[in-house]
Amino acid sequence: MSNTVNKDALDKDNHEKNDFIRHIIREDLAQDKYEQIVTRFPPEPNGYLHLGHVKSICLNFGIAKEFDGICNLRFDDTNPTAEKQDYIDNIKNDVEWLGFKWADKPYYASGYFDQLYKWAIQLIEQGDAYVDLQTPEQIRETRGSFNEPGTPSPQRDASVEDNLQRFDDMKNGKYEEGEAVLRAKIDMASPNMNMRDPVIYRVMKQSHHQTGDKWCIYPMYDYAHPLSDAIEGITHSLCTLEFEDHRPFYDWAVEKVGFDLPPHQYEFSRLNVDYTMTSKRKLKQLVDEGIVTGWDDPRMPTIAGMRRRGYTPEGLRDFCDRVGVTKADSVVDHRLLEFSIRQSLENTTARGMAVLKPLKVTITNFDEAVSEWESLKADSVNARWDEANKTLWLTQPKHPNIDMGEREIPFTEIIYIDQGDYELEPPKGYKRLSPEKTEIRLRNTYVLAVTEHVLDDAGNVVELKATIDKTTLGKNPEDRKVKGVIHWVSASQGVAATVRLYQHLFNVENPGAADDFHDVLNPNSLTELNAVVEPSLANAEAGSRFQFEREGYFVADAEEHSSDKPVFNQIVSLRDNYKPE
Repeated sequence: MSNTVNKDALDKDNHEKNDFIRHIIREDLAQDKYEQIVTRFPPEPNGYLHLGHVKSICLNFGIAKEFDGICNLRFDDTNPTAEKQDYIDNIKNDVEWLGFKWADKPYYASGYFDQLYKWAIQLIEQGDAYVDLQTPEQIRETRGSFNEPGTPSPQRDASVEDNLQRFDDMKNGKYEEGEAVLRAKIDMASPNMNMRDPVIYRVMKQSHHQTGDKWCIYPMYDYAHPLSDAIEGITHSLCTLEFEDHRPFYDWAVEKVGFDLPPHQYEFSRLNVDYTMTSKRKLKQLVDEGIVTGWDDPRMPTIAGMRRRGYTPEGLRDFCDRVGVTKADSVVDHRLLEFSIRQSLENTTARGMAVLKPLKVTITNFDEAVSEWESLKADSVNARWDEANKTLWLTQPKHPNIDMGEREIPFTEIIYIDQGDYELEPPKGYKRLSPEKTEIRLRNTYVLAVTEHVLDDAGNVVELKATIDKTTLGKNPEDRKVKGVIHWVSASQGVAATVRLYQHLFNVENPGAADDFHDVLNPNSLTELNAVVEPSLANAEAGSRFQFEREGYFVADAEEHSSDKPVFNQIVSLRDNYKPE
């Protein structure tokens, strides 16, 4: 490695983070144990990355950046039956989208297959590995239990020559899948089940996405992973707590092949969020069964799904910082995630008006009122009259506090307001429109007074008739106080849009504990509304994020949104009572 650690150049954020892993690294640097910190993010390309991986990505790449080190992206691709190029491509995209860049080039465990094979032969020659001809069922049955030692294989004490020949026969395809495996020879009575002669090679007559048909035997993950770390000079191998019991074999493998300065594995707690399931197998089942539209369905906890939902990389990184790094497993409140996302959106998203459940409002004095707008408008109002379309175009900032430019909002004789902004029998504390409270401010324009409501045969309000106070464009009336402001959209100039609202995909806090996750699926996880949006929203590029005034944060769908057929996904609600500790 060409770069060395500049201990004086560590940024301020590094000193503010004091989890146990960073403490270990600081001690290692103080003792000049390593010339450079080298970490790695080692996903298996057998599915899309999810929320749990975000923490690992932020930790591994973050530490490398903080300590002037490097972080490798390595695909631990030892199982060709479950791996796809699509998964590899999306993993690369996810890491870059989160704001990180790997050192040099992506690495693959399959790039080390030749060396791993040579080391397997070395283990056989040292008497540390043997070929077992038992069936998979027999191997499971003779492995023992937590209370009973395992039973040695009949081939455990075979000669080195016999094992070398059998392993060569495995490599040359003379055994079928399940007929032979190579096992490490350690201790069948070990209290750690992972040390009871674990399988390190198996026959798999499958083509590999990187090596093609070169191999019909493939190393097991637990064998390939530590040796790949060692090859790459990883100094701190960071993984989640479920691998703690695998560490003895990790150390055994790198020691037996002869590394003088082997990497060391450190375990931290995985990221668990309530109402969320992150099992790759079960997430794949959701996709395969059509329960969701794909790996990038906005309800999925995958990075692809969260990206399409409109979550920001800044918000996800902030969330991981707030969760921190510990050795104690816990479940994080999903509202902390939403808080971080909301914080990242407040000063980065333009505003716009969208009516999700439209209620028609006809302004009966529209022509009379706006005919005098030029002489009555306040100095602060920037507007123009479009005679051909009978539209008053109001120019407003895209954000009230941040300079993001301006947008034009069309105001016409017929507008839509939200159905919830007029109630025949309003609840206590209701501050919008009702038969008793008839006057309110329309956002960015006039004070409006309802004069009549129209009911359908079922007794539902289907239209309001109203007037506007022509003296109130951009200013308050002089003779009274008007409480309350509501949003609206022009009926003739607004654009019909599909708006998707989301709830949790599961209706229990721990869906992973359910006997069958199908039983805890939330039937209301997706609601599609036929909304109307102002033109500036419809004309936005796919992937653009907005705050829909009084509604929440939304994103123009990356796959389906167009100016002709706008589609918006809800990101998070506008506010929440949750306050992080």
